[in-house]
Amino acid sequence: IIPALVVLARLPMKVAVGTSLMIIAVKSLFGFVGDLGAQEIQWGFLALFSGLAAVGLLLGVRLSRKISGEQLKPAFGWFVMVMGISILIRETVF
Repeated sequence: IIPALVVLARLPMKVAVGTSLMIIAVKSLFGFVGDLGAQEIQWGFLALFSGLAAVGLLLGVRLSRKISGEQLKPAFGWFVMVMGISILIRETVF
């Protein structure tokens, strides 16, 4: 989502990251609500995961004040490349 927002919509990197997180959150909420009656929810795990996500959100906000969008682009590129290589190795070797 982020590369498309940056390249196609010409959004600044920080705006693209925030926009993509909002899209993912809304999509996840609809999926969760749609599955409420179909599956058993592990509420303890959900609470723990949500709490950790909230802490990550707060840390991300503080960190975003110190890192410019131009610094974020190469870091994101390296992250995507490492994750891609990791997935390729996992899918072909194991």
